[in-house]
Amino acid sequence: MKKNLLSILILALLIVNLVFSTVIMISVTSTNKKTAAVIGDIAKILNLELESGKAGEEVAEVSIDDTAVYDIADQMTIPLKKGADGKDHFALVSVTLAMDMNHDDYETYGAAETMAAKESLIKGLIVEAFGDYTMEQIQADNGDAVREDILKRIQTMFDSEFIYKVTFRDIIEQ
Repeated sequence: MKKNLLSILILALLIVNLVFSTVIMISVTSTNKKTAAVIGDIAKILNLELESGKAGEEVAEVSIDDTAVYDIADQMTIPLKKGADGKDHFALVSVTLAMDMNHDDYETYGAAETMAAKESLIKGLIVEAFGDYTMEQIQADNGDAVREDILKRIQTMFDSEFIYKVTFRDIIEQ
């Protein structure tokens, strides 16, 4: 008799445990849905896309095998915009351009001879871009804003996006 009573007690506790577990799962799931909805609303307000790395634009992936590089041979000394201290500052920079070899315009513009012929124009765009920034602005974001500015200017000059990335081999601000 005691074994049957103990079995019934264990069964009752098991059912109570199952009911409590169900209630907890339902409450956690509904809270999780509400939290996801709030985060989604905040992302919409901030105009962010949760799937991509950047807001509102598709990031083109170019494999290393499909990338050609063009190094601007000369190291450039470029005057920067005067900062809060009012002193003249300069950047010493070496620039490399990454080109997508699968892009339609690569055959037209991407050849080393074509890039060498346009190098002085590209250098001019780089100098103009650096001239719009102070030393503090460049140091604050490690030159990312300048890279993006240079990239946009070069893509506008060629009226093409076959150049997809600008990198600094070395940069010194003073």
